[in-house]
Amino acid sequence: MATLVRRYEAAHGEWAFPSTRGTLRDPDNTRGRLRDVIAGTEWEGLHPHAFRRLVATRLDAAGLTAREIADYLGHERVSMTQDVYMTRKSNGINAAAALQLLAPSENRG
Repeated sequence: MATLVRRYEAAHGEWAFPSTRGTLRDPDNTRGRLRDVIAGTEWEGLHPHAFRRLVATRLDAAGLTAREIADYLGHERVSMTQDVYMTRKSNGINAAAALQLLAPSENRG
Protein backbone atom coordinates (compact mmCIF):
# COMPACT_ATOMS: atom_id res chain seq x y z
CA MET A 1 0.00 0.00 0.00
CA ALA A 2 2.83 2.36 0.81
CA THR A 3 4.22 1.85 -2.70
CA LEU A 4 0.87 2.74 -4.24
CA VAL A 5 0.60 5.88 -2.13
CA ARG A 6 4.13 6.95 -3.11
CA ARG A 7 3.37 6.29 -6.80
CA TYR A 8 0.18 8.31 -6.64
CA GLU A 9 1.84 11.21 -4.82
CA ALA A 10 4.70 11.27 -7.35
CA ALA A 11 2.38 11.03 -10.36
CA HIS A 12 1.88 14.09 -12.54
CA GLY A 13 -1.78 13.29 -13.05
CA GLU A 14 -4.62 11.25 -11.64
CA TRP A 15 -3.16 7.78 -12.33
CA ALA A 16 -0.74 5.89 -10.05
CA PHE A 17 0.68 3.95 -13.03
CA PRO A 18 0.19 6.16 -16.10
CA SER A 19 1.55 5.58 -19.58
CA THR A 20 4.55 7.66 -20.64
CA ARG A 21 2.07 10.26 -21.92
CA GLY A 22 0.26 10.42 -18.56
CA THR A 23 -2.82 8.60 -19.82
CA LEU A 24 -4.25 5.20 -18.92
CA ARG A 25 -2.06 2.31 -19.96
CA ASP A 26 -3.06 -0.01 -22.76
CA PRO A 27 -4.44 -3.22 -21.19
CA ASP A 28 -2.34 -5.47 -23.46
CA ASN A 29 0.86 -3.64 -22.52
CA THR A 30 -0.08 -3.78 -18.85
CA ARG A 31 -0.73 -7.53 -18.99
CA GLY A 32 2.60 -8.07 -20.74
CA ARG A 33 4.46 -6.03 -18.15
CA LEU A 34 2.68 -7.87 -15.34
CA ARG A 35 3.73 -11.22 -16.86
CA ASP A 36 7.34 -10.00 -16.89
CA VAL A 37 7.20 -8.84 -13.28
CA ILE A 38 5.70 -12.05 -11.89
CA ALA A 39 7.79 -14.44 -13.99
CA GLY A 40 9.48 -16.96 -11.72
CA THR A 41 7.23 -16.21 -8.73
CA GLU A 42 4.33 -18.12 -7.23
CA TRP A 43 2.02 -15.76 -9.16
CA GLU A 44 3.37 -16.76 -12.58
CA GLY A 45 0.63 -17.87 -14.92
CA LEU A 46 -2.19 -16.14 -13.09
CA HIS A 47 -4.45 -13.96 -15.20
CA PRO A 48 -4.59 -10.32 -14.04
CA HIS A 49 -8.27 -10.80 -13.26
CA ALA A 50 -7.22 -13.22 -10.51
CA PHE A 51 -5.66 -10.30 -8.66
CA ARG A 52 -8.93 -8.37 -8.96
CA ARG A 53 -10.77 -11.33 -7.44
CA LEU A 54 -8.18 -11.51 -4.67
CA VAL A 55 -8.79 -7.85 -3.80
CA ALA A 56 -12.56 -8.36 -3.79
CA THR A 57 -12.24 -11.48 -1.64
CA ARG A 58 -10.04 -9.68 0.89
CA LEU A 59 -12.42 -6.71 1.05
CA ASP A 60 -15.34 -9.10 1.55
CA ALA A 61 -13.49 -10.95 4.32
CA ALA A 62 -12.68 -7.60 5.96
CA GLY A 63 -16.40 -6.95 6.30
CA LEU A 64 -16.94 -4.28 3.65
CA THR A 65 -20.44 -4.10 2.27
CA ALA A 66 -21.26 -5.16 -1.27
CA ARG A 67 -21.79 -1.47 -2.14
CA GLU A 68 -18.35 -0.52 -0.80
CA ILE A 69 -16.67 -3.31 -2.75
CA ALA A 70 -18.63 -2.46 -5.90
CA ASP A 71 -17.55 1.17 -5.60
CA TYR A 72 -13.92 0.17 -5.12
CA LEU A 73 -14.00 -2.15 -8.14
CA GLY A 74 -15.85 0.39 -10.24
CA HIS A 75 -19.02 -1.63 -10.68
CA GLU A 76 -22.18 0.32 -11.33
CA ARG A 77 -24.39 -2.57 -10.20
CA VAL A 78 -23.87 -4.11 -6.77
CA SER A 79 -25.38 -7.32 -8.13
CA MET A 80 -22.37 -7.72 -10.44
CA THR A 81 -20.04 -7.58 -7.45
CA GLN A 82 -22.16 -9.99 -5.41
CA ASP A 83 -22.66 -12.49 -8.23
CA VAL A 84 -19.09 -12.58 -9.49
CA TYR A 85 -16.77 -11.58 -6.67
CA MET A 86 -18.32 -12.23 -3.28
CA THR A 87 -18.72 -15.52 -1.43
CA ARG A 88 -22.15 -16.81 -0.51
CA LYS A 89 -21.48 -17.28 3.23
CA SER A 90 -24.30 -19.76 3.28
CA ASN A 91 -23.42 -21.61 6.45
CA GLY A 92 -26.87 -20.77 7.79
CA ILE A 93 -25.98 -19.76 11.35
CA ASN A 94 -27.83 -16.43 11.27
CA ALA A 95 -30.77 -17.86 9.33
CA ALA A 96 -31.00 -20.84 11.68
CA ALA A 97 -31.02 -18.57 14.75
CA ALA A 98 -33.78 -16.40 13.28
CA LEU A 99 -35.87 -19.40 12.27
CA GLN A 100 -35.44 -20.97 15.69
CA LEU A 101 -37.62 -18.17 17.03
CA LEU A 102 -40.53 -19.70 15.10
CA ALA A 103 -40.32 -22.92 17.08
CA PRO A 104 -42.55 -23.47 20.12
CA SER A 105 -40.78 -22.25 23.26
CA GLU A 106 -40.17 -25.79 24.59
CA ASN A 107 -38.15 -26.65 21.44
CA ARG A 108 -35.86 -23.60 21.53
CA GLY A 109 -32.25 -24.32 22.32
